[in-house]
Amino acid sequence: MKLLSVGPPGEERPAALDDQDVLRDLSAAVPRIDGDLLGDPVRLRLIQDLIASGRLPVVADGTRIGPPVARPGKIVGVGLNYQDHAEEAGVAIPDEPVVFLKPSSSIVGPYDAIELPPGSTTTDYEVELGVVLGRRLSRCTDPRQALAAVGGYLNADDVSERTRIAAGPTWAKGKCADTFTPIGPWLVTADAVEDPQTLSLELWVDGESRQRGTTARMARSVGELLAFLSTLMTLEPGDLVLTGTPGGVAALRPEPRPFLRDGQVVEAEVAGLGRQRTRVMAVEEAEVAV
Repeated sequence: MKLLSVGPPGEERPAALDDQDVLRDLSAAVPRIDGDLLGDPVRLRLIQDLIASGRLPVVADGTRIGPPVARPGKIVGVGLNYQDHAEEAGVAIPDEPVVFLKPSSSIVGPYDAIELPPGSTTTDYEVELGVVLGRRLSRCTDPRQALAAVGGYLNADDVSERTRIAAGPTWAKGKCADTFTPIGPWLVTADAVEDPQTLSLELWVDGESRQRGTTARMARSVGELLAFLSTLMTLEPGDLVLTGTPGGVAALRPEPRPFLRDGQVVEAEVAGLGRQRTRVMAVEEAEVAV
């Protein structure tokens, strides 16, 4: 099942794609797409039946597509989790996953703008498989049990400001800006993804392929990541985990490194999870909201 949200920022309502890819309004059936819904198989089956019935209203053409899941309690990022990404960086896969947090205020929709921080010249792209929890997960040591806590999967771009990351001491400084986590266009419920380790990923800038990979090349599987994270913190329904990016990021390409510039278009796709298309936009200091 493909779940979305539609409407202006802050006023999104739930929607879904039916079998003919017609966008249907779900707001009469559920208030939002969140972890509580994704962890409730009975409600999901009822919604699936409603979508199949063809009775739900059709969403008007041109309606904005927002982030497919309501604002998560936390976003947990994982670094250096693809073999080819570690190889291009010239480093070994860490003994433990590299973990950082992103704020939920960084989330935007799949066709919204990526705003360059004022003065930034090193903003980078990272296509990733995003995992949304459907059940609470704490102190789990079995990757299979951890994988069973997944409520859905989505396409994400973990936008990063490399100068801020290099300045340290934490990666979060370069990951936390508004608009730095475009997600969507839709969320696919966990039952529709047979094996999350068989998904291809690709990212383009102005039509040029920059990243291409597969989740089969993850150093640690989705289940292994979730199990490890659950030993550090309790993962709650609706939490979003970003599982790492394949090789090809701008920071590790030859000079002149092709960091994002004003006016460029970034497209990111994970197989079966749709393609997002975001425009890069420079923001001046005077335009930043107080």
